[in-house]
Amino acid sequence: MHRLQELVRLHRQGTSAREAARLLGMSRNTVAEYFKALGAAHLLDGAADALPELATLKAALPVNIPPQEVSSIEAWAPRIRVLLAGGAQPRGIFDLLCTTEPTFKGSLSAVKRLCARLGRAVGPRPCDVAIPVDTAAGEVAQVDFGYVGYLFDPDAQIQRKAWVFVMVLGHSRHLFAKIVFDQRAETWQQLHVEAFATFGGVPRVIVPDNLKAAVIRAAFDLGDDPGLHRGYVELARHYGFKVDPAPPRDPEKKGKVEAGVKYVSNNFVATLEEGLDIDAANRRLRFWTIEVAGKRVHGTTHRRPLEVFEAEERSALLPLPGRPYVPVVWKKARVHTDSHVIFDKRLYSVPYRFLHKEAWVRATPDAVDVYVDDERVANHDRRGPAQRSTIDDHLPAERVAFRHRGEDFWTRRAALLGDDVAALVKEVFALESVLNPLRTVQAIVTLLEKHPRERANNAAKRARHFGIRTYRGVAEILKKALDFEALPPELPLPTPPPNPRFARDIAQMLTSNKEKSRDWN
Repeated sequence: MHRLQELVRLHRQGTSAREAARLLGMSRNTVAEYFKALGAAHLLDGAADALPELATLKAALPVNIPPQEVSSIEAWAPRIRVLLAGGAQPRGIFDLLCTTEPTFKGSLSAVKRLCARLGRAVGPRPCDVAIPVDTAAGEVAQVDFGYVGYLFDPDAQIQRKAWVFVMVLGHSRHLFAKIVFDQRAETWQQLHVEAFATFGGVPRVIVPDNLKAAVIRAAFDLGDDPGLHRGYVELARHYGFKVDPAPPRDPEKKGKVEAGVKYVSNNFVATLEEGLDIDAANRRLRFWTIEVAGKRVHGTTHRRPLEVFEAEERSALLPLPGRPYVPVVWKKARVHTDSHVIFDKRLYSVPYRFLHKEAWVRATPDAVDVYVDDERVANHDRRGPAQRSTIDDHLPAERVAFRHRGEDFWTRRAALLGDDVAALVKEVFALESVLNPLRTVQAIVTLLEKHPRERANNAAKRARHFGIRTYRGVAEILKKALDFEALPPELPLPTPPPNPRFARDIAQMLTSNKEKSRDWN
C-alpha cells in the first residue's frame, strides 16, 4: 500500500501511467484501475509534497474479493463465530457440524481457514499478549522433561526410551540436566534433590509442567486449585519451596525451561552417538552443562549463565536443609476382599473394617503406611521375604488362625490345650493318607479352644476312646456333656486256646501243599 502515495506523487508530477507502472513495478491495468478510483475520490489533484494519508488512499480503492477466496462454508460463519468465541477449536467445530448439520459438506481445511480469517477479523485478545517477566535472583526455577530417544541401559543390557530432565533458574538461566529412563514420582523427586544439591540451594518457587508425577489435576483457570501429588508436596515442605504449576496447553508460561529443553536437545542430545549408554551420556552432560551451556552468552540476557549464577543467584537461593530428604511415594489403592492393599507388587494388610474402601499408601524406602479418610490405619515394613505382609490384628479374631495352613502350626496350637487334644489332632492328621484333614483339625481345635481346658481334654479323650475323628462327633460330645461322664473300662481282647481242637498246625499245612504241587508237576 505504500506505493499508492508514490503513485499519487508521480501523477502530480506529470508522470504518465505507463512510466509510473514501470517505475513502481506494477501492472499498467492495475495502475489504470487505481487512477480511476483515486480520481473519482478527487485524490489525484494537489501538490506533490502534500500527499494524502495511506488510510485515505486505501479507503478509496474498491474492495474486490477474488472468487477463490470466498469460503465454501460461508453460510455457517455466524455459528462458527459463536463457537470460536466460546473457546471451541477447528477440529471440534468440524466434528459438530458434520454430526448436527445434514447439509454441511465442508472439509476440515475449510473450517480451519474460516476460523483463521474470523480470528484475524476479531484481532488479538489481551490473553494473546506474551508478557515478559523479569525474575529476581533465587526466586523461580522452571522444570520439565524432554524426549531423548533410545539409550543403552547397562543394568538391563537393552536399549530403552530415555528423557532429559531440565531445571532452569529464571534469573541467571543456569541449568541442571540429567537423562533418565522414566518419569515416575520417585525419579521426579530424586532429580529435584540432585538439582538442589548441584546448585547448593533451593529456589523459592518451582514451576513444573502438568506432569503426572507433580500435578494430578490440571488447573484450567485461576480459580482452580491444582491438585499436587502428595509426594511432591512433602518434597516442597522439606526444602521450603512453593509449587506453581504451569497452566495446561500454555507453554509460554514456562518459556524459560521450554527453551532450555530445546537448547539441550538440539545442542547436546543431537550429538550423542548411537548405542551410547546412559552413564556415559550423563557424564558428558554434566561437563557440557558447565563448560558449554554455562559459559555461552545467553540470547536473551546477553550474559553468561554460570557467571550470573555465581555472582548473583547462588547466594540468593534458600539454604539446603540440615537433614537429608527421605523419598516418599503416595499411591491411591483399594482395600480388597482379603483385607490387603497392593503396592509395588506386594500386599499389605489393613483392618478388615475398611474392606472395599479407598485408601492412600505412603511409602518410604523402609516403611509403608496406609491411610483411610486421612487416618493412618496400618504400618508395615516395606521390605520382607514374603509377598504378603499381614498383621493378625487386622483380620477377624475368630478367623485369623485360618490363614495358617501348616500341620506344625495346628499341632503346636493343640498342644497348648493339653496332651489329649494334641494326641487327637495327631491321630486325625495320621488318619488320612490322601485327603488333607486340615479343615477338620482347624474346626476341632477352634471349637475346643472355646471351652475350659479340662472339658477340651476330656472331650478329646472320649473321642479317641470311641474312634471319633470328625468335628461333628467332637461337637456332639460337648453338646450332650458326655465329657463329664466316665469312660467305660476297656474290654480285654480274647486270647485263643493253646491247642485248638480243629486247627491244623501251619507247618503241616505248608508241607502238605508243597507235596501236592510236586505231584501235579
